[in-house]
Amino acid sequence: MRLHGYFRSSAAWRVRIALNLKGLPAEQVFHHLRHGGQQAPEYLALNPQGLVPALESGSGAVLTQSLAICEWLEEGWPEPPLLPREHDARAAVRAFAMVVACDIHPVQNLKVLQRLRQAGLPEAEVRNWARWTVREGLEACETLLARHSSPFCFGNAPGLADLCLVPQLGNARRFGCDLSALPRLIAAEAACAALPAFAAAAPDRQPDAE
Repeated sequence: MRLHGYFRSSAAWRVRIALNLKGLPAEQVFHHLRHGGQQAPEYLALNPQGLVPALESGSGAVLTQSLAICEWLEEGWPEPPLLPREHDARAAVRAFAMVVACDIHPVQNLKVLQRLRQAGLPEAEVRNWARWTVREGLEACETLLARHSSPFCFGNAPGLADLCLVPQLGNARRFGCDLSALPRLIAAEAACAALPAFAAAAPDRQPDAE
């Protein structure tokens, strides 16, 4: 397998964690998002959206969208599981992951922030926008986990929710968000940080880290 990504991309970070949890090796190919590497013609031929990650499966398939890639990994390599067995619990985990991947991340990613800058917003306002979107979404995530007392988001082992949460908290810190009111999220992150699969996927551990 070959994973196309960028060290700081939270979407690519999710997939790195999933691969590590599954014990699956993947060659990494890097595209510098701030230099426009994702818009190179050869990459657009793989992923017409010009986004990372993309995963070349080894059998000729090119997979895009981080959650779709994680679900593909789950279906092909079900152990250890990223999703619980029970029907309602699976939906709850997917919903939490989608809060991060579909509602928080898209409106604070590089593409959106660059558009705000191009529209003439001062840099301070651009960063305020990012902080607001992240904080609002994470507060909802904290409430979603309030009734779950497990060490990880939804159980005694990490799963799809955790591999979405950890990169988003990394983004939150990069934008200077105050996380003091999110003890349940911080506790789940700490449980993940103790695992080699998460540590090895961290941005500062990647070959293209700056």
